[in-house]
Amino acid sequence: MILTHKLRLTLFILFTVLIVGTFGFHFIEDWSLIDSFYTAITTMATVGYGDFTPKTTEGKIFTVIIIICGVGTMLYSFSLVAESIVESRLRRILGRGKLQKIIEKMNNHYIICGCGRIGFLICRELASEKVPFVIIDNNPEIIQKIQDESFIYCKGDATQDKVLIEAGIKRAKGIICVLPTDAENLYVILTAKELKHDIYILSRSEEEESEHRLIRAGADRVMSPYTLGGMRMAMAIMRPAMLDFIEITTRRQSLELRMEEISVCDGSPIIGKSLEESGIRQRYGLIIIAVKKDTGKMIFNPLANYVIATGDRLIAMGEDENVKRFAEVCVE
Repeated sequence: MILTHKLRLTLFILFTVLIVGTFGFHFIEDWSLIDSFYTAITTMATVGYGDFTPKTTEGKIFTVIIIICGVGTMLYSFSLVAESIVESRLRRILGRGKLQKIIEKMNNHYIICGCGRIGFLICRELASEKVPFVIIDNNPEIIQKIQDESFIYCKGDATQDKVLIEAGIKRAKGIICVLPTDAENLYVILTAKELKHDIYILSRSEEEESEHRLIRAGADRVMSPYTLGGMRMAMAIMRPAMLDFIEITTRRQSLELRMEEISVCDGSPIIGKSLEESGIRQRYGLIIIAVKKDTGKMIFNPLANYVIATGDRLIAMGEDENVKRFAEVCVE
């Protein structure tokens, strides 16, 4: 930024000297504006063809001043341009090396393939929850936007094996495919499953008929933004209170009420206890809406005598602070 400011100031001075030189030769030597401008340019560029030379003493003194100010400023501006190019090049090289080192140290992270409008929203949500992730994109404008947000990224085509490997797919927990077309997402799914067969894949679907193809290719879950958006808009008309409730409990900024999925890890003190014995309601003021088992079975509105097991995913609802406190107990 300092270098850019210097360059702008230098160019401004250079332009000022050129204008002063043009009008100075025009009034002192009584040359036309075109001839005066031509003489000022050749003088500052140290070309000096000799077709226009000052005849008066004032003109010669003025030429000396233009040479001292103009030539020096022009040479300085050229050095700043060269410095800016070299610095930009070095920054890109060093920046790539630094990013690659960070990615090499990452484990159990997510890879976001494509960072359009939906992908960018996903990145912000993951960043707010401090979930590690790497973005893959090759659009210069999007890369600049990613850099402004200080997100970790790989520049390249997500459909290529080497780019996915560079993003750490061997150590990644999952991949989120939000590329513009279903064909691109399909290709990423096939490539990802070939590189790591057990990786979790969430994919975006543009067309309704593409959903089954994406699942058959290996996607664990497929979501259509248009379907979800349409359903939510319909709910806003038919069941507005229900929609308000969903938005309050799922919005990250909500402090009054929050709904969260909490995994019960091995060693947690609540394992082997019923919901009533665990004191979840009494100690934390939380309501367990549902429990998802390792088998994929979902138990809605579990009874008080339900016994909590290792690996259960509890869908808890309550105040944000209480949810955080209870999550700490589940991972002990």
